Amino acid sequence: MNNAPEPLEGAPLIAPSSTDHPLYDQVVEACRTVYDPEIPVNIYELGLIYTIDISNENEVRVTMSLTAPGCPVAGEMPGWLADAIEPIPGVKQVDVQLTWEPPWGMDMMSDEARLELGFM
Repeated sequence: MNNAPEPLEGAPLIAPSSTDHPLYDQVVEACRTVYDPEIPVNIYELGLIYTIDISNENEVRVTMSLTAPGCPVAGEMPGWLADAIEPIPGVKQVDVQLTWEPPWGMDMMSDEARLELGFM
């Protein structure tokens, strides 16, 4: 049973990232090293990383999605991402959560990803 509070009406489904944290850019770069095996674009540019939340104690919580619930690597990709982030100097702990809300859509891809995949 999920005890998380229901999102407020009109509240954004994707929580903001800790963009002002000193480790944020390094965490993003680590995310860019992880690829969906079926798509030649990293998961960050695909828009699969929803939130990068970094605490004052340098604990990193990443909320991510996958292109589809039936993705063959669904069970493995969070571990790949945690393995990419953990070696960053200063990172104390990494927790990667999968979510299906909101569902991933092609509109979440960066322009770089769209270009790479021939959608632009």
